[in-house]
Amino acid sequence: MNNEPLAYFITFTIYGTFLQGDARWWRSRDEGLRSPQPNLEKWHRHRLNHDILLLNELQRLAVESEVKRFCEYRGWHLWKCNPRSNHVHLVASARSVTGEKVRDQVKANCTRVLREKWKCFEGRPVWSVGGDWQCINTEDDLEQVIAYVADAQDLKKLDPKISAGRP
Repeated sequence: MNNEPLAYFITFTIYGTFLQGDARWWRSRDEGLRSPQPNLEKWHRHRLNHDILLLNELQRLAVESEVKRFCEYRGWHLWKCNPRSNHVHLVASARSVTGEKVRDQVKANCTRVLREKWKCFEGRPVWSVGGDWQCINTEDDLEQVIAYVADAQDLKKLDPKISAGRP
């Protein structure tokens, strides 16, 4: 019996856009989903060493193109990729590779592309540390997560419209 998931649902965020204590809830490595803690978020925000650089349309297109190129190069099946101004969602199938490895390799390659094309990303973090990945184990779940990545972000209208600076 094959215990590998059908796919991975991967999310990673732009540096500084989703801090511990965030009002949208947040995850602790040890304790899972946590309620908002405004003072903790404020403390983390004041500790940021760089401005927050949200992705503009050209940068989002470059990230999407690199995710497609890299998945093809690795022989992974990319079901859907949706870079937003402050985060990236993707759904990919990768045999004999963990979701963590897929996430980390995609992030590294997208970082390279952004730094090659836009000097503002040099010498600073592009993404938050880590990110999320979840195993997708059923066809129904795969269909739902692909639909979420494709459409739900636009329906929620939560994508920030600003292109730089600290919110």
